[in-house]
Amino acid sequence: MMTIIVAVAVILVIIAGSQLLKIAELRAQSKGELIYEVSEKEAKFQGILMLVFFISFMAFFAWQMCSWYGLRLPVSASVHGVDTDWLTGLTYIIITPTFILTNGILFFFCYKYSYSSTRKATFFSHSNKLEAAWTTAPALVLTVLILYGLSSWNAIMTPIPDETDHITIELTGQQFTWTARYAGEDKKLGRSHVTLIEGVNATGVDADDENAKDDKIVKGEFHLPIGMPVQFVFRSLDVLHSAYFPHFRSQMNCVPGITTQFNFIPTITTEEMRKITNNEKFNYVLLCNKICGAAHYNMQMDIVVESQEDYDKWLAEQKTFVE
Repeated sequence: MMTIIVAVAVILVIIAGSQLLKIAELRAQSKGELIYEVSEKEAKFQGILMLVFFISFMAFFAWQMCSWYGLRLPVSASVHGVDTDWLTGLTYIIITPTFILTNGILFFFCYKYSYSSTRKATFFSHSNKLEAAWTTAPALVLTVLILYGLSSWNAIMTPIPDETDHITIELTGQQFTWTARYAGEDKKLGRSHVTLIEGVNATGVDADDENAKDDKIVKGEFHLPIGMPVQFVFRSLDVLHSAYFPHFRSQMNCVPGITTQFNFIPTITTEEMRKITNNEKFNYVLLCNKICGAAHYNMQMDIVVESQEDYDKWLAEQKTFVE
């Protein structure tokens, strides 16, 4: 009902606005004026408003930065996340002055060169020098940023070689929960498929696959050892989800029917991050960053980063898939 009322109100406002414009036009015509002809006084006033708006917007921007800058995510807790934060900072250093300068010139010109009957604007249709300048400069800057970002992207997207010491974890998303599966001593995840989902086997792991028998499935929270490369494999059992690790600066879509992957190396334990953030209740968290349904907001899983010794102890306490 409320939706209908709002829609009707919007339609009435549009109709009322159009009628007011017609009244203004008829009034101007009765006085021999053209409603759409701008006078020098009106143009100057609009120029002043442009300048006032720009100054006000910049003041608002500065206030936002001062008020909210401290509420950013804490320092990155992964190796590649440091590069990601550096690249993000560099991008802001480049685009913020550029934004202020270009818009400052734009609004100042609106004020300085507002309409005047005694001045005629110079018109030219093309300038090779200007075209080259505003094409070459952004292209060079973007090339540097993209190449740097691409190198970091390739580092986390290239699968970790089998001969490199690492752990493998499969994360399965479904409305509205996450399930983690650790590869066993063979360092290989067993086969899984949605057609095998039955009873307590909620993620469809193949019990007949030798590689699956020593896998360990955990819910609620999962653990990572500090300094150890972690190869993640992602699945979805229903709709599109997105595995988002904000504190590790990583995110990957979980797509029904296929697997996706990335890897990273944790660098800060949970206890260390609690001291850094001065928050005893701090926990790393895995979130879903796709609106996947009504309880999307509740789809999260805690992550504990700890020493190798504590990780080994915790993992030993988890049950294998086939016992």
